[in-house]
Amino acid sequence: MNRREFNQSLLSCAASVAFPIPRVQAALRVDGARINQHLAALSEFGKNPQGGVSRVAYTEFDRQGREAVLGWMREADLVASIDAAANLVGQRPGRDASLKPIVLGSHIDSVPQGGNYDGDVGSLSAIEVARTLAAAGVTLRHPLKILIFQNEEGGTIGSHALADGLDSATLDRVAQSGKTIREGIRFLGGDPDRLDSVRRAKGDIAAYVELHIEQGGTLDQRQIPIGVVLGIVGIRHWDVTLEGFANHAGTTPMDQRRDALLVAAQCIQAVNRIVRSVPGRQVGTVGRLRVEPGAYNVIPGRVVFGLELRDLEDARTLGFHRQIRAECERLGRAGGVTVAFQESLASVPALTTPAIRRVITDAARALGLATLALPSGAGHDAQEMARLGPMGMIFIPSVGGISHSPKEFSRPQDIENGANVLLHTLLALDAV
Repeated sequence: MNRREFNQSLLSCAASVAFPIPRVQAALRVDGARINQHLAALSEFGKNPQGGVSRVAYTEFDRQGREAVLGWMREADLVASIDAAANLVGQRPGRDASLKPIVLGSHIDSVPQGGNYDGDVGSLSAIEVARTLAAAGVTLRHPLKILIFQNEEGGTIGSHALADGLDSATLDRVAQSGKTIREGIRFLGGDPDRLDSVRRAKGDIAAYVELHIEQGGTLDQRQIPIGVVLGIVGIRHWDVTLEGFANHAGTTPMDQRRDALLVAAQCIQAVNRIVRSVPGRQVGTVGRLRVEPGAYNVIPGRVVFGLELRDLEDARTLGFHRQIRAECERLGRAGGVTVAFQESLASVPALTTPAIRRVITDAARALGLATLALPSGAGHDAQEMARLGPMGMIFIPSVGGISHSPKEFSRPQDIENGANVLLHTLLALDAV
């Protein structure tokens, strides 16, 4: 079956009210207590005083956590290994060796002073799904592959190695750990000289599904247990440079100043005003500001600020950028300041496959769980895997919308619900 035929079969499956899976399989449920026990055990690797975890990629804590995960993979009757890109790989053959694998996965590395759920929930739930199938004696038609990607937080490095490869510039980049990515891959048991062995082509997978905490507050606020992700937003960055004139703050009259910081402040307000001017889930942020010369008694002559825009539609993102740029240039002319925009990042949106969204929705409905369709405002390994084949994501609530923080928390029941939806999504996709 080629990819087009598979997608057509998915659409046919999604149009059906009932799951095309045997009744015995439909009764399967994960062991939610075990997932939460494994989450607690994993949180010990890199545990910080604030109650979260600092398990940054390529650190000793990262390596220790990965060893524990490899052990859980083997307990789930998966053939576990480390690929050349240092991703953890758990595999089980299917009944039909001619079929492409269905892939589940996520990551376990964290940001500094992060939480215990981001990435971990999806990774350990994927392993639990495999363990549930093994315990029930269920062999899928498709091969099953569990991938725990390395260094997601540092730029989806492990998944990018599969989907698009890693160039020398990326490998020589210094990661948060202080090691280069090349050194980090070796440290974790990979081989940066053999990266071609892990790279995959479009159509090499039947589907990829990732369970993740929402990292926002929509599901928690609306008390909806399952989010069906519409896609992962595109992210664009610009460095905005404003050139005025640095002069003595005490002797230059207010009406004779070319204050770059004053105009920058007006531009930052314009970002907020323009992005909020129309309904939608788009966001705009200025999170970095450099002022020169940076003295109490000198009018700021040069300012550079970092602009980030995110949306599920790249055309809308570029439309907001055009409005912001025009307004900043107008403000610059009024204040005697030149304004220049330099794009530094252009990550396009990755939309989920509609048929997989419907399968996820049906899986949740069969389990008695309400759903909400929503975009992901954060990046994930799933956006890389979308290059290779059909892709879907399942969200569970993040209490209070908190993430990348020691206060990050998802309720045990929500985690169990998400893992069960992941299990039944897999079973439905396998039946196609």
